[in-house]
Amino acid sequence: MHLDRNRYSVPTEYAHHIVSLRCYPTYISLVADGIEIARHPRSFDRYQTFYDWRHYIDLVERKPGALRNGAPFLTMPEPMLRLQRHLLKQTGGDRVMVQVLAATPVHGLEAVLVAVELALESGRPSGDHVLNILARLKSQSAHSGEVVRTAITLKVEPLADVYRYEQLRVTRNEEDGHVE
Repeated sequence: MHLDRNRYSVPTEYAHHIVSLRCYPTYISLVADGIEIARHPRSFDRYQTFYDWRHYIDLVERKPGALRNGAPFLTMPEPMLRLQRHLLKQTGGDRVMVQVLAATPVHGLEAVLVAVELALESGRPSGDHVLNILARLKSQSAHSGEVVRTAITLKVEPLADVYRYEQLRVTRNEEDGHVE
């Protein structure tokens, strides 16, 4: 999107589509079909390009090599840049980094940044490590404030008694001790 000789990114699925531009004193808003699809700080300088790296996640999922030299990805938060530098030293690291980036729309940027920081602290970060941490964080938050309430109350708490299962066994012949 162009405004005052500046360029602003939009999500790749809206490239070459008609979008509405709404200008405000401190930011610009890009709207498609009545939904805000992008927001950038407004600049009154000229001939600048403003990227949001999250707009290009779909593109790098199809073409992971674009991650290595893509200008939009230079604007990622510092922990993500450190993880990228570490992963790109390995064979297939660009594909692994794309998996981490693809987790951002699903889990949210803050959760991904926490997972990346924890993986980096371990000393040997990997994409699987980051995704594993995300899954653990998600399961902890899902169970953390969960209190199960029911109208049914127990009069007698169940006892852990494994000997009661012996009563369920039926033998064919008591003498040979074989169980059916």
